[in-house]
Amino acid sequence: MAETAKLDNSNSVMQGPMDFLMKSPFLGVPKINDLVEGIIIEKRGRMIFAEIASFGTGVIYGREFNNARDIIKVLKPGDKIIVKITELENEMGYISLSLREAKQEIVWREAEEAKTNKAVLKLKIIDANKGGLIIEWKGIQGFLPTSQLKTDHYPRIEDGDKEKILEELKKMVGTEIEVTVLSVNLKEGKLIFSEKSSEMEELKERVSTYNVGDIIDGEITGVVDFGIFIKIEKGLEGLVHISELDWGLVENPEDLFKIGEKIKAQIISIKDDKISLSVKVLKNNPWEEAEKKYKKEDIINGVVIRFNKHGALISIEEGIFGLVHISEFESEADMKKKIELGKSYPFQITFFEPKEQKLILSYLVENLVEK
Repeated sequence: MAETAKLDNSNSVMQGPMDFLMKSPFLGVPKINDLVEGIIIEKRGRMIFAEIASFGTGVIYGREFNNARDIIKVLKPGDKIIVKITELENEMGYISLSLREAKQEIVWREAEEAKTNKAVLKLKIIDANKGGLIIEWKGIQGFLPTSQLKTDHYPRIEDGDKEKILEELKKMVGTEIEVTVLSVNLKEGKLIFSEKSSEMEELKERVSTYNVGDIIDGEITGVVDFGIFIKIEKGLEGLVHISELDWGLVENPEDLFKIGEKIKAQIISIKDDKISLSVKVLKNNPWEEAEKKYKKEDIINGVVIRFNKHGALISIEEGIFGLVHISEFESEADMKKKIELGKSYPFQITFFEPKEQKLILSYLVENLVEK
């Protein structure tokens, strides 16, 4: 497991800024946007003057003074500060300085350092939206996408309703969670956090103990419109996509599976820390039997089970269904007039590839003659 560092979350102005200057090469003549050290020499009305090493005297005033009021009020002559040069010579002949911009840049640099060191930060959630959580760190608001939440915090909403997901996320507002910095973009002002990455290496190690083909005994922890989640062991889950739930057509996973149900599944894919499972592969494959029973041009009876934009899905027996293309009819209305949901009609097999589970049918107007 990769080592992570703990980072001080203090919002103190003077917390560690000198470290960044010490790491930077000597800049010589100062330039606009440089971070430099200054010593406060005077506070005069709405201005504060600082000696900038051997470069001269700088001043924080006007908008920069107002923007840094919360910092300036605790400063006094003799204090060392880190400031950002915004103008080499203003109308008064001084170097224009920004205390607020310097502080923000230092925080962004610290964010980069935290990302590099994989530092674990314990931060407070201040808000939530449909995409995830808003977290504040040292005056900067960052974003934690829902996809980057740990399993225990991920909102399990059965129908995937975004409003319900938002309700669950809002329950976390005001709490603290441990996160790592996933992405830093100073230019766009974006700071992205992850709760998952702090456990990623450990999770990968646990996943590495499993192999494709392994059969697991698990417990259903979530039922959603696209499948079910199964707990393989504590803190480790796998997803059974709706297409892997049963050989038959599954309309609603909730009709077949319930949270808390014990279940067997087979691992069909492992990618990074994600395990994909299948329930249907542990059942007899009806397509294997169908290969022995049916062939192209056979005429069979089938029940209409669903309409879609391509045509109609027809079930010819449990777990075996094929498509009658809409081109077989004059229009969608004509199709729905000639074949109704739940009713049986005669069809002819025009394409049959059981290994690929593909079956194409043609609608026959005539009544099927029993063989």
